[in-house]
Parts: sequence; C-alpha cells; structure tokens
Amino acid sequence: MRSMFGPAFGFLFLMMLVPNLSWSMLPALDSQGQPLPSLAPLVEEVAPSVVNISTYTTQTLQQNPLLRDPFFRRFFNVPPGQQVPHTRKTQSAGSGVITDAKNGTVVTNHHVINGADEIHVGLQDGRSYQAELIGSDPDVDIAVLKLKEFGELKALPMAKPDKLRVGDFVIAIGNPFGLGQSVTSGVVSALGRSGLGIEGYENFIQTDASINPGNSGGALVNLRGELVGINTAIIAPAGGNIGIGFAIPADMAKSSIDQIVEHGEVRRGQLGIIIQDLTRDLAEAFAIDKQQQGVLIAEVQLNSAADKAGLRAGDVVISVDGDVVENSAQLRNEIGQRRIGEKVSLTILREGRSKTVKATVAEAVSKQISSATIHPALEGASLQVSKQGGIEVTALAEGSRAASSGLRAGDVILSVNRYAVNSVDDLRELAARYKQRLVLRIKRGNAAFYLVLQ
Repeated sequence: MRSMFGPAFGFLFLMMLVPNLSWSMLPALDSQGQPLPSLAPLVEEVAPSVVNISTYTTQTLQQNPLLRDPFFRRFFNVPPGQQVPHTRKTQSAGSGVITDAKNGTVVTNHHVINGADEIHVGLQDGRSYQAELIGSDPDVDIAVLKLKEFGELKALPMAKPDKLRVGDFVIAIGNPFGLGQSVTSGVVSALGRSGLGIEGYENFIQTDASINPGNSGGALVNLRGELVGINTAIIAPAGGNIGIGFAIPADMAKSSIDQIVEHGEVRRGQLGIIIQDLTRDLAEAFAIDKQQQGVLIAEVQLNSAADKAGLRAGDVVISVDGDVVENSAQLRNEIGQRRIGEKVSLTILREGRSKTVKATVAEAVSKQISSATIHPALEGASLQVSKQGGIEVTALAEGSRAASSGLRAGDVILSVNRYAVNSVDDLRELAARYKQRLVLRIKRGNAAFYLVLQ
C-alpha cells in the first residue's frame, strides 16, 4: 500500500502554501496610501437583515393499489387494519429580507412559501424562528411573514424610488442552493423589464449580480446599504446563472407590502380599460406623430372608472400624474399599484389634442360570473363578459342543467328573450324577469341560433 505522505502530498502541501504566501504580501494600501476598496464594510452592515427561509410542505401520495389487496399486504408484512402512509414531507430553501425590526416583518417571494405548512426563518447569527404568513400577492410575487417570537432584529431600509440608474453597482445577498448566506456583486443591467411572462405585474430590475435557485426573496442592495429590489427570477437556458437576473423594485414591493400588512391581502384597483401599445402604424392611422410614445385605449368598459371619467376608445394615454407612459405594461403597473379610491391624473391625446382627465381607481371586478345566482337554467355554466359583446360561456360542468339544455363552451349569449345583453347587469335583470324560460340567441363560431333553457 502506497503512503498518503508521498511526493503527491508534498506537491499538494506546496500548492496550499503558495497562495497564502502571495496573499500575505498583498499591500493593504494603494500607491497614494489610501485603503484599497472593499465591499466588506457594506456587507457587514446589511447582511444581518437578510435571512434564510426553510419551508416544509406535506405532499399527499397516491397509494399503490396492490397494497389494498389482502394477499399483497401479507406479502409486504403490512398488518391488517394498519394504514399505509399516503403523505411525505418535503423541504425547500429560499431567502427573505427583514423590513420591520420592531414587528418582526420579513418579506420574501410568494413562490418561496406557496403551499408551505411550516416556515422557519434563519438569521445570519444562527438564530432561528418560526414564522406565519400574513398574506401574499401572487401577481407581483411578494409575500409577507411575521416572526412568532424574536429577539433583536435589524431591518434593511428601502431606497427612494426613481433613484436607481443603469450602471449602478449592486450586491445580491441570499441563500443559493441552500448553502447559506452568500454575497455576489454586479451592476444594474436594465430597468423596467416586462413582457417576460413571469408575473402578472412586471417592472423588473435586471442585474448581472449572480442570482441562483435559493436566492429568491433575497436582497438587491445599492452601495448606500439600501434595499433596491427583491431578487426573484433568472434566465437560465443551461440550468444555471448566465448573468441575467431579475428583481422586483423596492417601491413596487412596498406597495404590496403595505396593503398586506394593513388588510392581509392586496386590493388592486382598475380603471376598466382594454389597452395596447401605440405602434407606428396605429399612430399613423390616428393621425399622431409616429415618434409619439403612449398607450392606445381599445375599449372602455361600461360604468367603469374610466367610463365615469370620460375616457373613450381611441384615446392615447401619454402620462400618469406627470410620469411619461411608454407602453401598456408600464400603464398597467402604474394603475395596479394604486389603492382603490385613489385619484389619478391622465394626460391623453384625443383627435390630435392634449387633454387631462382625472379618474378614481375603482375596485377590480371579477370577470367570472356566478351563473347559479343568475338563473337555475344556467347552473353549471361558467360565464364572463365577451370582448366582442355578449356573455361568453367559458366552461360547462359535465351533466349540468346548462349542458343538458344544449349550451357549449365557447358559445356567446347575444340576447335573452329578444333583449340584447352586453353586461352582467343586463343578464341578471332579464333572467330575473323571465324566471320560467329563457330564450337565448347564441353565437357559435360563425353561426347564430336560438336556444330554449327551462
């Protein structure tokens, strides 16, 4: 047997010594006698505010049908009457940020804690606390936790909005791959990234600071030690970090956090408009300068906040409260962050002239209609207002009364007992008036016909 202390070991020992010798000879000061730059003081300041999050989820498993057979139960030594476990517990890791030290508030991503039965928060100094979920906002991917019992904490201050610029240096702190708190650095690569299909509301900060699985919910911090974003996603075609990571801006996260702390949920408002980007072709069609940026209103819903404010289809929104609007995603984010009842000032172009319209953000109304509460004959049908007019049947319960009457998913109800229907109120009013029998005019594909429901 060869000795482990042979030539190979001597070479390895020498290789271990060389870096240490070279590091010890590195200067601590530059040529002007100034300390060499380091992120260490910044990391020491902000790291205690970033936490590791462990979640535990109980999953229900399907039982092998063979174990229901008495013969196989005896074969596998399963005593009669004993239940075979159908569940298993899984663990996953993520990151979070302490935003309120006094109340023990921790912010993370919704996808980090989604479906979790238990949530544990680990601090940099080794302390660990159990946390409860206050509420979450899946559309922005934000969740707010409260520590059940906690000692002294340190919160991370949020940066002022609109101060971040492309090229600013940032550091990302989190718990990649469950390894424990790690720090990476980089710059802000881009701002206002949207259209990625990751979340319902997107206005991401893009950074090349390495973000990996487990970093989700962690902090993106500027050189002032302020929270500028919550790390949430990466583009990883090869399965690992390639230098394109995304963070939710701190001000966007704060809008959700404040409502969750206050109400336990986010009550997102709306104007009641259907919008699209203003392209060069559309600008030309509406006799607008081709270089004009803005968002075209394609439809205004009846009795909506936009309708009450006097907005019309064909109007082009160019700013909200003085902030220039460049695309539909930006306008959607601007309105989505406003509280219900909050007033907004919209600058629009109408027939080539600029005009200011003031609107009050209204409560978002669910597009889905409860058919059972409208009329018994419609029971089992899922309905919603169609963009082309009328009421669309989006789904049907198999064997339901509506399905048995001949309704099909995709049908559009144009009229009830010869009265046109264009809204939920129209349908409800007519259904209440004709309780026994409904004569529906249906559009199915390119055809239209009448159908009797009773």
